[in-house]
Amino acid sequence: MSKDILDLAGIGIGPFNLSVAALLDQHPHTRAAFFDQKPAFDWHPGMQLPGARLQTSFLKDLVTGADPCNPHSFLNYLVQQGRLYPFLSAGMPAISRREFAHYLGWVANQLPDLHFGQAVESVRFEDGLFRLEFRQERPPVFSRNLCIGTGIRPHLPPACESVSGDSRLHCIHLMDQPRDFSGQDVAIIGGGQSGAEVLLGLMDGLWGEPASIRWLSRRPNFEPLDETPFTNLYFTPGYVSTFHGLPEQRRRELVRYQKLASDGISPDTLKALYQRLYEYPLEHPGRPVPELLPGRTLYAVTDGTPMTLLTRNRLDDQFEEHQADQLLLCTGFEHGLPPCLEPLERNLKRDSRGQPCIGKAFNLDWDGPDNRAIYTVNQGRLSHGIADSQLSLMSWRSAVIVNHLLGEPHYPVREQAMPLHWRSQKSGAKRDRAGGPRGVTENHSVLKD
Repeated sequence: MSKDILDLAGIGIGPFNLSVAALLDQHPHTRAAFFDQKPAFDWHPGMQLPGARLQTSFLKDLVTGADPCNPHSFLNYLVQQGRLYPFLSAGMPAISRREFAHYLGWVANQLPDLHFGQAVESVRFEDGLFRLEFRQERPPVFSRNLCIGTGIRPHLPPACESVSGDSRLHCIHLMDQPRDFSGQDVAIIGGGQSGAEVLLGLMDGLWGEPASIRWLSRRPNFEPLDETPFTNLYFTPGYVSTFHGLPEQRRRELVRYQKLASDGISPDTLKALYQRLYEYPLEHPGRPVPELLPGRTLYAVTDGTPMTLLTRNRLDDQFEEHQADQLLLCTGFEHGLPPCLEPLERNLKRDSRGQPCIGKAFNLDWDGPDNRAIYTVNQGRLSHGIADSQLSLMSWRSAVIVNHLLGEPHYPVREQAMPLHWRSQKSGAKRDRAGGPRGVTENHSVLKD
């Protein structure tokens, strides 16, 4: 019996795989399909706090960086929604998360190759093809290549593992349903952008009027996002290419060093937060002003009513105890391959710490045929740098993947000339007239049998 074979099967439909799908939508001769267990598209609805904004430009959308004439761009969304001129008049430095989520949903509704309510149970490699089995009663899907985009998992600090589920809440679920923290002692754990936004929401009474609010962070201070021009060059193809070629230990050191380039708090948010703290005693006389506690390591949480938080002050090395009825965890996310790939685990090459090795075209290093690829998005922070988990280079990465899939440089992904030179000038690499090194993208077709 003949099989209906895809060129690419995508597992998970978040922004990153949606970007790949949006570029492939312009290539009707390439057969692709994307699957997600969710009933419909959404993008972190539990984090859509009022006033929360992106930390990247609206031009860093699904497609513009690779294909500015693509109909799935944010600018075309504004035109089609009748919002272009109001948007230009607003003069906003960054768009809201809610509007970007609405844009993503608008694109998802236009793409015919997205299949929701389809949970991939397992993936095996048989007879030169990937075989996708589903939890639902439906025939398996066969594909020459995969693109894994199943998203991220909320990180639970070890100290909070013993806390009952009702007393701890990760911020990704905060807006999933109405909540009321009135009269409770609330502790926010985590000193990044999400923690700042949650604190602003608590002070604005989004979830009632807590009896007290504490914001704890391991960081020595509540520090701003570094978005100055030279730091922003970390989010360019040239730097990513250089980073990928570095030794593993060097890459790990750089990711730690560059933390505030991707995980700091927007200066506008910090300013708004400080002003709200300044005005808080006048607006809420008699109520305790929220306590900001940087430089605290959370050692243990004793479950109970209230909970007891044991912390160590990293400045003076003293231990402290704090009381809380509710923990709001703004502690980031964990990356990892989905369970459905377990049958392929033994085929994957891993680094010294057990993480999958990822090639330049965002393809997993595995022992299968050269003309079969397992692409992965949002798994390459340690292989491609801090830009990998951000929206900044989303469309560029998708273009690299699509070029590799098609076996030809359909989209321009070469490095652009920069005054800052990452590579040693003694490397002897030949450079073309545009100033970029030749051969940035390898043109190995994975479609041909």
